[in-house]
Amino acid sequence: MSAKVNPDLQRERDKCTFNVTELTNLIDGGVQNTEERKRQEDLLLKEGIHIEEVPSEYLSHKEKYELAVKKACLLFKVIRRMQEEENTGMENYRSVLGGNLGSAILADGSPLTLHYVMFIPTILGQATVEQQAYWIGRAFNLDIIGTYAQTELGHGTFIRGLETTATYDPSTKEFVLHSPTLTSYKWWPGGLAHTANYCIVMAQLYTKGQCHGLHPFIVQLRDEETHMPLKGIKIGEIGVKLGMNGTNNGFLGFEHVRIPRENMLMKNSKVLEDGTYVHSLSSKLTYGTMMFVRVVLVTDMCNYMAKAVTIATRYSAVRRQSQPKPDEPEPQILDYVTQQHKLMIGISTVHAFRLSANWLWHMYNNVIAELDTGDLERLPELHALSCCLKAVTTADAAECVERCRLSCGGHGYMLSSSLPTTYGLVTAACTYEGENTVLLLQTARYLVKAWQQAMGGNALTPTVSYISEVSTGRRSPPWDNSVQGVIHGFHRVAAGKIGMCVANIEKRQKSGLCYEDAWNMTSVQLASASESHCRAILLSTYYSETEKLASKVTPALKTVLLQLVDLYVVYWALQRVGDLLRFTSISERDIEQLQNWYEDLLTRLRPNAVGLVDAFDFRDEILHSALGSYDGRVYERLMEEALKSPLNAQPVNDSFHKYLKPFMQGKL
Repeated sequence: MSAKVNPDLQRERDKCTFNVTELTNLIDGGVQNTEERKRQEDLLLKEGIHIEEVPSEYLSHKEKYELAVKKACLLFKVIRRMQEEENTGMENYRSVLGGNLGSAILADGSPLTLHYVMFIPTILGQATVEQQAYWIGRAFNLDIIGTYAQTELGHGTFIRGLETTATYDPSTKEFVLHSPTLTSYKWWPGGLAHTANYCIVMAQLYTKGQCHGLHPFIVQLRDEETHMPLKGIKIGEIGVKLGMNGTNNGFLGFEHVRIPRENMLMKNSKVLEDGTYVHSLSSKLTYGTMMFVRVVLVTDMCNYMAKAVTIATRYSAVRRQSQPKPDEPEPQILDYVTQQHKLMIGISTVHAFRLSANWLWHMYNNVIAELDTGDLERLPELHALSCCLKAVTTADAAECVERCRLSCGGHGYMLSSSLPTTYGLVTAACTYEGENTVLLLQTARYLVKAWQQAMGGNALTPTVSYISEVSTGRRSPPWDNSVQGVIHGFHRVAAGKIGMCVANIEKRQKSGLCYEDAWNMTSVQLASASESHCRAILLSTYYSETEKLASKVTPALKTVLLQLVDLYVVYWALQRVGDLLRFTSISERDIEQLQNWYEDLLTRLRPNAVGLVDAFDFRDEILHSALGSYDGRVYERLMEEALKSPLNAQPVNDSFHKYLKPFMQGKL
């Protein structure tokens, strides 16, 4: 099998109009970041941890978990050695543990993910200085392994309904954790089943006979030497899932388990030795970890989508199909406009989400810094944004990955394409850290309040300031068929939907319904309003952030970046034509022009399709796809992967002699 690059793929690279390395550096945030990322990849991949003698898809569920633990331990061992050699902190390797490199080594999830993503961040965000001094060092060094247990068998996104209790006993200065029902068992935490020996548990706090709501507690689950579950701890694994089967998701129940008073994280709320409860500045501060994870998830979705579109685009350059013109060779499927329609929007969405994630991360850090000074003013806005962006980006990512899989035809169904595994990872994100519909409704509460504030003449926060234009009764301006015009149209749509929701709630209340029932009856429209609000945020942020970058890049790259923005904006205008017709002055002629504009953009971007995905700069070891390798040897790699199947180890399977032959001869 030749190791040369597929000639079709090479031709695609030769006709690229911009410098691919320049775009890679831009994506990474600078030349130095690209060099550092590549250095880390070289150091870790040469260790060979990612190499599997038998592909993990052929292993049993138990074997997959054991392999994931082995890899996770080897990975951390290498990272620790690097830290010692370079005298650097863990922050330099967070991208390794949780980013593309980590997911390449642990493709179906890591049992240590929640230790880094939730256990440590919760201690940093919710613990006192004294508690951090005791726990953080042990956690960073992996002297202990932690996880985060919030969701229960009977309650997930509705966290106020969680049933696990933590009752303070002043006579012993201890909290007693208890699971009063089967539905109160913690369910889903990664690493909980057999990996973690400590856990942050969210439980209803009771002291002096009064419930004070959910609070975080550090609970030891297993003996540090034997790893046996401690007395009163009921723990195990929840079983096989669609994806993430290396994550070791578990269940956890408590039978009157006692922990020291000091194990309640008390940065915000406190329980004194006599049982007196000291309130925090805001009950929402307890949910800081969830906001952090939702912000991180937007970046994660970028990475998964970038992998999927890289695989599908390279495959589309290699695959030739049909013969639309007689006597001419079969064209690359990337030449079909329908294929470009499937893939180009995925490429532009990666850039839209990446810039939006950076913008949201900057806002998150600013708000958290303000919280430390006692300023809570922007917390509701951040909460509303993190909710809707998590919901919309995860839903869009799942749709994008599935569209990429389908664009690869039958070969996309193979696990060796890496697309089914990627889909399993992204679709899981639609429900964890808040089920998407519920999150949209949480954002809707903020939007309804903003509408009411605007009606009262009050100033609004920046991300909802557009509501004032509609709530004050200003007429819709003439439609402007430009990027800025479409973005403004999306603001009109979002504001119009919010206003209609408020009117419908009020109308239903006047007919005799209580507010809660009126809200429930309007909830489909409320979720739609939140999605439109988020869509407007994504469009406007992508446009404004790209405009800032445009002056810092070469003209050739600037042209392509702006074409991607145009494509994203026009695509969503066409996807939401009904909304635009309802709430703006767009005409049929405008829509026709948008369609022509969209098709023209696909034609303009077509020569740069492979260059754009090459700029994501995934090594083959990280992409782990027979369809998406850099050299384009699709068919050779598919055969190589097929031959790894254990069923090909012998020419005649034992089942032939045991079952098939007797059956065929009528002797079964």
